Amino acid sequence: MAMPEIGVCSWSLKVKSVPELQRLLKEVGAACTHVALGDPNHAVWDEGPDLIKALKNAHLDISATMIGYAGEDYTTPETIKKTGGFGDPATRRERLETFKRAVEMTAELGVEVLASHAGFIPQPTDSDRASFLDSLGEAADYADQKGVIFAMETGQETAELLRRTLDELSMESLKVNFDPANMILYDMGDPIHAVELLGADIVHVHLKDGRAPQTPGAWGEEVPLGAGEVGMSEFLEALAGSEYSGPLVVERASEDQAQVIADIRKGVHLLRKLITGA
Repeated sequence: MAMPEIGVCSWSLKVKSVPELQRLLKEVGAACTHVALGDPNHAVWDEGPDLIKALKNAHLDISATMIGYAGEDYTTPETIKKTGGFGDPATRRERLETFKRAVEMTAELGVEVLASHAGFIPQPTDSDRASFLDSLGEAADYADQKGVIFAMETGQETAELLRRTLDELSMESLKVNFDPANMILYDMGDPIHAVELLGADIVHVHLKDGRAPQTPGAWGEEVPLGAGEVGMSEFLEALAGSEYSGPLVVERASEDQAQVIADIRKGVHLLRKLITGA
């Protein structure tokens, strides 16, 4: 595998300003960043409405942008199933408008990929599937109009269901932001197998690690890169086999900023070691 750009999610660093983001990217050794555009779960920026201007003036290498939605509740897998993405018909219209504003911000930044959790994709037998896919299609169509790719984050569904959904919609502007740990944390299958099914549509990759839930219906445990069940060496080999050549962006979820920064720095070093064999 050729050495890719290695980056970090801005929200993992728990930054509140663009200068702080610049400083911590250097501290952890990241070459690029996946930038949250501002939402309750990912970022609130000191720059406020001047965020895009500040990011452009900082000349950061931005691999993608991220948008979440007010009201998303990650307390348990069940609460996020009810509240995540476009899952709830009652919030779809409002969230589509939020998504469209994020598309416009992404285009203004000159960034090609906007990632977001689409919500739990209904099964083919679910009566709500058609209207959910209509929402996905509307989001991807608007992104396409602005020259942006909507990259759905993996995790809430099996790779087989996501593959079927992508094939059913068949839109060049609807792709995948692949997170191997989410497959484990949501107990949705083997991430290596998922790469084999989704490889052609993976346009952006999060690198996070985790352990499977011990109790049905509970979360798995998110852990530092290399300490979980993903199998980072095998995962990188699977990506290479799928001919993925985009960035590898480290994500880490913890309330302790100092620990997160230390874990991310070690994760960046681990990735370089695994890729180069040095």
